[in-house]
Amino acid sequence: MAWVIVGLGNPGPEYQSTRHNCGRMALEYFAKAMEFGDWKEDKRSNAHVVSGMLGKTAVVLVAPDTFMNKSGAAIMKFVKSQKAAERMVVIYDDLDLPLGGLKLSFNRGSGGHKGVESIMKTVKTKKFTRVRVGVSPETAGGKLRKPQGEKEVVNFILSKFKAHELDELKKVFKKVSAALEAVVADGPQIAMNRFNSNAG
Repeated sequence: MAWVIVGLGNPGPEYQSTRHNCGRMALEYFAKAMEFGDWKEDKRSNAHVVSGMLGKTAVVLVAPDTFMNKSGAAIMKFVKSQKAAERMVVIYDDLDLPLGGLKLSFNRGSGGHKGVESIMKTVKTKKFTRVRVGVSPETAGGKLRKPQGEKEVVNFILSKFKAHELDELKKVFKKVSAALEAVVADGPQIAMNRFNSNAG
């Protein structure tokens, strides 16, 4: 059974390079790094899809073209059961981690992330792997400077990354790619042990 890897974001050029599209950006980076070829639009699932092999394992990458809070609708075609969901990885932006931070988790809540909530409702389980990519700034002393209040959070996650932040992201996307390979090759638990111990 193939692994399904989903990168969350919002569709359309106005959302490109925004913090909320971090998951999709990481997925696109991974597809390129693995030389999976060209993305194809899948109108039935309302997503862009590309597939390839990681070693001997088939992998399908899914970038939903729905808005974030409807992400679940785009993966229904690819993940049809709770059992299948255990071979799904969802990559998304996380305000609780600093820019450049990365954390893997399995069978956890959504942490208030609308895209993850939508997927959990669709697959009716929390038992899937998450790759959370940090997007919050830090103070000079290394403290997290998270936006406070609903309006501030929305404005922040829909703002575009600055040039120096994109450089930082490239480094973390490299780590994300290695983590995804580890999840598929060795399973979520081993990958979590390896990548969470050195999560910055």
